[in-house]
Amino acid sequence: MPEDPQRLMEEIEALGDRLASVRDRIGRVIFGQQEVIDRTLVTLLAGGHVLLIGVPGLAKTRLVETLGIVLGLAEKRIQCTPDLMPADILGSEVLEEGDNGRRSFRFLPGPVFSQLLMADEINRASPRTQSALLQAMQEHRVSVAGQYHPLPQPFHVLATQNPLEQEGTYPLPEAQLDRFLMQIDVEYPDREAERRMMIATTGSADERAVTVLSAADLQAAQRLVRRVPVGEGVVDGILDLVRRGRPEMSELMEVRQHVAWGPGPRASQSLMLAARARAVLDGRLSPSLDDVVALAKPILKHRMALNFAARADGVTLDDVIDRLCAPLM
Repeated sequence: MPEDPQRLMEEIEALGDRLASVRDRIGRVIFGQQEVIDRTLVTLLAGGHVLLIGVPGLAKTRLVETLGIVLGLAEKRIQCTPDLMPADILGSEVLEEGDNGRRSFRFLPGPVFSQLLMADEINRASPRTQSALLQAMQEHRVSVAGQYHPLPQPFHVLATQNPLEQEGTYPLPEAQLDRFLMQIDVEYPDREAERRMMIATTGSADERAVTVLSAADLQAAQRLVRRVPVGEGVVDGILDLVRRGRPEMSELMEVRQHVAWGPGPRASQSLMLAARARAVLDGRLSPSLDDVVALAKPILKHRMALNFAARADGVTLDDVIDRLCAPLM
């Protein structure tokens, strides 16, 4: 049956009001990071995972904790280190002896069995541990001792990276980077936001997050996002943007000269879902090309790589993505 536009608009408006309350509650705890908050909410509404990149002290950990409370999600945190093993994340089987003397194995779930998992400094984990997390992110289940164990729903990974310290780290492979719907760069707050933060966090009164949504509400919102109609112009714009970023088929000389490899089909899917989610977050019935342009950098940045010629010429990925978006503006 075709979707009733009037009913769909009413549902989007109702959700938009609740999401405005979510943004307000998070903004009372996290200062000066409204764009980061909005992009993270867009990712969660689209059902994806987030990679947060920023120097220490920019409230990345507190953002995840606050999101867990405001969205009513069961939240857990793992501190990634080189000696962290897959079993430390996924869980393991232990041998137990019952009252009757019989022995059997029992599965003890690890911290990945949560609805919102924070992987702090994910690039410090070994490739073996990163691969274990990769399966959980992609399949929403884990395999231990030949048995599959489904993860709670919804399930989202919010991973962080410190761009300063690269000693003792293991760069994430392209396959795992592609599993993150967005790479969000967390910048320093402006002067006024830092002033508010300094006063609010060093006084006797500390603002606490409160629950606004539940896990079931978030899942309903994710289903609503997938029902949002997308115009043919936006669909073609997404396809043109992504395909223009591949050096093998791009008509842009800058891309052919400077891009080593471009975004795959998952980039198109991510842009489509994220554009819908951004429209819902703003209370609009359908996304526009402006949504695609606004989301291009966080969605494409970790799905492309520059070659040596680009580095020699001082070309950055931001420059390339700006050039890709120019025809859509």
